[in-house]
Amino acid sequence: MNRLEGRSIIITGAASGIGRAMAFAFTHEGANVLLVDKEEDSLKELHTELAKSNGRVITMTCDVSNEQEVAAVVSKAEFEYGGVQVMVNNAGIMDDFIPADHLSNELWERVLKVNLYGPFYFSREVLPIMIKKGKGVIINVASVGGIQGCRAGAAYTTSKFGLVGLSKNMAFMYAKKGIRCNVIAPGGVETGIGKDMKPDIFGAERAMSGSSNMLRMGKPEEIASIAVFLASDESALMNGDVVVADGGWTAY
Repeated sequence: MNRLEGRSIIITGAASGIGRAMAFAFTHEGANVLLVDKEEDSLKELHTELAKSNGRVITMTCDVSNEQEVAAVVSKAEFEYGGVQVMVNNAGIMDDFIPADHLSNELWERVLKVNLYGPFYFSREVLPIMIKKGKGVIINVASVGGIQGCRAGAAYTTSKFGLVGLSKNMAFMYAKKGIRCNVIAPGGVETGIGKDMKPDIFGAERAMSGSSNMLRMGKPEEIASIAVFLASDESALMNGDVVVADGGWTAY
């Protein structure tokens, strides 16, 4: 359909899961994408798979919690594509369901740096570009853990609540500059984000106590389709919204 034809889009956490699905969905719609992840080999494989896509594809390794690396990514997008029309902050890590009394400073800081500082750094870099053009879209991938109190541990929950707050602030702050910012809050999705988790027994028991009410796991492609809609002009009236995609889990 080419709903995003010619638009320059940065996607973080693009090498797997939701980010990977977004890479396929966005390029199918004609977008020029800059795909960011820490996993270089996975990025190379993805680049090869997207060779026949409608849009251009560039990949860069980046630690989203590193300001200098973030700035280099945005500079690359400007150089190659002439700007950034859409910023998708998708990269995120889990926290092993660790409750506050078991939580180390190291894990607290690491989760917040990736899940909250990373989207802030990227948003801060792309906003001047978007302001200059008078138009732009920021999409932040949070979680139902950013609107509900105990779907994860203390660090993850705090990071996602913070991301929702940051998004709403930017949405209103820059609305008259032609910039929109919305949030996708998935429930459980079939990704590998938790494959290396070592869950805290107490924290996991409390956080997962309502999981039986989740009707089904989502697929990455289902979240990607929401992102395409939010990136397109079809969602022009949406700003500062949190789109919950959990099959009705939080409706109970």
